[in-house]
Order: sequence, then C-alpha cells, then structure tokens
Amino acid sequence: MNQPARRGTLASIAAELGVSRTTVSNAYNRPGQLSEELRTKILQTAEKMGYPGPDPIARSLRIQRAGAVGVLLTEELTYAFDDQASVEFMSGVSQACGEMGVSMLLIPAGVQSDGKDATALINQAAVDGFIVYSVADEDPYLEAAISRGRPVVICDQPAGREGLRFVGIDDREAIKPVVRRLVDAGHRKIGILCIRLDREPNNGPVSQERLAGARMNVQRDRVAGALEILAEAGIDTASVPLVERHINDAGTTEDAARELLENNPDLTAVVCTTDSMALGLLRYADSVGIDVPGDLSVTGFDGIPQAEAEGIVTVRQPSRTKGRLSGEHLAEEIRARRKAAKNRKSAPSRAQSETPPAVYLETTVLDGTSIASPRA
Repeated sequence: MNQPARRGTLASIAAELGVSRTTVSNAYNRPGQLSEELRTKILQTAEKMGYPGPDPIARSLRIQRAGAVGVLLTEELTYAFDDQASVEFMSGVSQACGEMGVSMLLIPAGVQSDGKDATALINQAAVDGFIVYSVADEDPYLEAAISRGRPVVICDQPAGREGLRFVGIDDREAIKPVVRRLVDAGHRKIGILCIRLDREPNNGPVSQERLAGARMNVQRDRVAGALEILAEAGIDTASVPLVERHINDAGTTEDAARELLENNPDLTAVVCTTDSMALGLLRYADSVGIDVPGDLSVTGFDGIPQAEAEGIVTVRQPSRTKGRLSGEHLAEEIRARRKAAKNRKSAPSRAQSETPPAVYLETTVLDGTSIASPRA
C-alpha cells in the first residue's frame, strides 16, 4: 500500500534550495526582500513539494496580529443581511476593512442555535479589535469584548462609555423634524411604534417606567424626541400610545401596527422609529383598507431605499458612513496600541478626560407623500 506523500515544510524547502528558512518565509510575507527570480524559484519548489504556505494561525500568534476585526451585533446574524440599514452599515465597515487589509468577523450577541452563549464566541474570536454595533448599556457581550483588552469602537449604542470611541447620531434631535411636520399638519392623535428598548423583551404597550429605565439609548432617545415635540404642541404625552416589538422583522412590525391601530382606532398619525416599522404599518394598512395618508399619516426613520420608494417621510441617517468611520477609528486605535507596544509601553488606558471625542453625524429629512392633514 502506497504511503501518502509527505507535504513539504519551510525547513525542507530551505534545505532543497540551499537557502535559509527566513528567505523562504520572505517569499510569502516580505516579497520585496527578494529578487523576483529567487521568489519565483521558491514558490515553484514549494508547489512541487506540496507546501501550501505559512500557517496563518501560527503566523498570527507569532506576530500578535489576527488580521481581522470583530463586529458585535445585537441581532441574529441573518438580520445583518435582511435589514437595509444594517446592510449599509456593514458595507461601510467592509470598506474600512478593505483599506486596512483585514477581514471582518460577525458575532451575533445572543444564544446560538447550538445553545452556546455568544460570550464564548467573543472570547475565542481571533481579532485585533471589536466594533460594537448597537447593544444595550451594560450588555454582558459588550463587557466580554471590552475584557479581551482589544481596541473597541461603539457605533450607535451605548453612548458615553468612558475610554471608548463612539460613532453615531443624535437620535433625540434627529427625529424631531418629522414629528413636527405631523403637528404642523394638524395632527393631535398620534401614536408611536418602536423596536426594542431594553435587553428584556416586551412585545406590547410601553409603560412610562419601562421607557424611563430603557438601556438601549437609540430607541429611547427617538421616542423621547418625539414626545418632546408632542408636549410642545400641548399634547398630553402620558396619553400617547406606544407599542414595542423586540424583533425587528416584517412579521413583527406588521403585527405591532395591528395592535396599535386596533386598540387606538382614533389615531390620525403614527411616528415609527424605524423605516421597517413604517413599512410594516403600510402593509397592515393596505390589508385592512386604511388609506395612507388620507386616513393615517406615517413617518419613519433610517432613510432606506424601500421607505423612500414608498413615499414615506423619514429621517435619513448615514448608515454606510457610520460603518466606515467605525472601522477607520478602530484602525487608528489598533495602530496606536501597536505603536505603544513597539515602544515597549503598555497599551494605553485612557482616563475619562482622555476619552476620544464622540463623532456625531448629521441626518436629513426625506420628503414624501405619507403626511396629510387629518380628516375632519
């Protein structure tokens, strides 16, 4: 019985060619150190001897670089490819990764299909740093990422974490213009649809206590901004119906619209804190014969193409830019750590006064056809 041929090794190739192991290694890792003729000879010999190249895992351990960044998500992994705002964010991150010459590892924060906790994925992830995309304050997965000692950049939430870079928008102020348009159009019976306000699920009406204690600042601030405009218009905000859904997909958003409108048939307008909620409301309204905007005015938030195509008056946020800047800030932090290590200093630990300034991006309002004056 023939024995399988043994694959070549770095040492065997060096011996075959009469060069050092470093020279063979340079053919793969530092090609500029060799002449083109010598490098070609090494690669051809390696191919003939069945040598696939240096082990990337061993190399990353040796040089203390993984060549990848981890993106920690608050949603299931499929959400990153289903939700348009998340798709645009990931596109921006991937652009930054391309410029850095690294890969991107997506880590969903939650229990996996095999029952394992996401903390294990975070602890085992071979990455040079983490981008945390929209998780709750004091989230254990965020804390696990921070405890790894790698650079961390937060996008969207939680805001205000000491010593960590942040990229996002002012959600409270950003939502106000579209709500003000509803008020200016004469609406006073206005409801609100939002997605998760906290890690603990709540699929139904939101109490004032839950809103006040919400640990996911993006949705909390959007709701707060909407209520602030309603209060300025003399509307009793305690009587404004607010319905929440923990999962943000087509089925749950449509069901949230059903619950809000069935329980509050006198509403003339609905503020949606995501475009996905607004699109779900349009589907429900169409299924029961509610005309938008004749019977019901609607606003959204995110500015995704689907909402714009439906004529929803919405807030466009620069999701792709958020992703790109998050990646660029992480790259800057990684470089700073490496420079400190090269100078034989410990990785910089910032005091509160040394926390890099947060980056807040501008938003714009997209005009549409989803607002009209309430019928008499």
